Amino acid sequence: MKIHIKNGRLIDPASKTDKALDLFIAAGRIVGVGAAPAGFEANSVLDATGCIVCPGLIDLAARLREPGFEYRATLESEMAAAAAGGVTRLACPPDTDPVLDEPGLVEMLTHRARLPEFAHVHPVGALTVQLEGKALTEMAELAEAGCVAFGQANRAIVDTQVLLRAMMYAATFDFPVWLQAQDPFLARKGVAHDGEVAARLGLAGIPVAAETIALATILHLARETGARVHVTRISSAAGVDMIVAARAAGIAVTCDVAIHHLHLCEMDIGFFNAHARLDPPLRSTGDRDALRAGLASGAINALCSDHTPVDDDGKQMPFDEAEVGATGLELLLPLTLKWAQEMKLPLLTALARVTSDPARILGVKAGNLAPGAAADICVFDPAAGFKASRENLRSQGKNTPFLGQEFSGRVRYTLIDGHLAFDGTLG
Repeated sequence: MKIHIKNGRLIDPASKTDKALDLFIAAGRIVGVGAAPAGFEANSVLDATGCIVCPGLIDLAARLREPGFEYRATLESEMAAAAAGGVTRLACPPDTDPVLDEPGLVEMLTHRARLPEFAHVHPVGALTVQLEGKALTEMAELAEAGCVAFGQANRAIVDTQVLLRAMMYAATFDFPVWLQAQDPFLARKGVAHDGEVAARLGLAGIPVAAETIALATILHLARETGARVHVTRISSAAGVDMIVAARAAGIAVTCDVAIHHLHLCEMDIGFFNAHARLDPPLRSTGDRDALRAGLASGAINALCSDHTPVDDDGKQMPFDEAEVGATGLELLLPLTLKWAQEMKLPLLTALARVTSDPARILGVKAGNLAPGAAADICVFDPAAGFKASRENLRSQGKNTPFLGQEFSGRVRYTLIDGHLAFDGTLG
């Protein structure tokens, strides 16, 4: 299939390109930017008038709920959500059921995700067996099966000797280690940020120290072992400062932030709004503002959806009993654009945080529109409205703190390996 995308404003952060250019695709690859190659005759023409053409979004944290949690979501429903959100690649955490700690399970997941309309799936393998923090997994075999990194999802390794051994082993083979910084003892029984709102509502709090103490351990061990560490879903100003200082000291560490933490804070819990029950918890306005500034400056390397579909039964409960998580795949783009507008950032910078920058963290050749690159492309209308409603969301998980809100930025087309995975012009 040969495709010509015409009349669009092409933004490619990897090459720092932002200009009106046509794009030409053949055999799943980009074969021309600006001018068609000799003899090119398109089978299909996509009119991108008034739209932005950019690399497909890359999401570093999206739970697909398979295997094991199909009652919350299915691979088909969440891949439809990804395509509708312009997401063409995603990393999925290992906390499935069963846990992604065996090569066969990883191969099964990647095999099921090989349909043309499905985003590329990059599994994060379990760092320890069953995520129990005791015995190390066979990382080399898991990497051979397709894992791009190793982590614990949101489960901590309490035994620091096990964590040290895991990072030493990972460093030997240059496997990236992805960890959430949260001390399980300081966070025990906590459901909200340890601040004014939690105190007023009588909710058990999780202090910022739960993040910074765990992060200090991770960073010290990264320095000792030389392991490449990625800190997932940083949530505090103090945490960002620690990562900046660690980089200045020569420690190989990157980090991401969840889209919810970029726009919301502890005040958004309101009167026990279970949609705002997230992990890590929504923190203070000062923390939120520091996260927004840190992402803009590059101190925070990437933005993710932290997509975690939760069914209605899991959310229609008292706040402290409600399940953690929110849907996010379809909101990643409009919320990125909202942040960019509010911060007065050029789209070239903002889109880098969800395309070329996460591609570097994943270690994949993606997130760019260079000739020869895979034709993973998002075409969106930055002025078109998008409402986060239960009817509009394709994810099986309809629960998000942003329900009912209107945003700008509607995906018109999503191409995956040159295949039209989503056509928003069909209504």
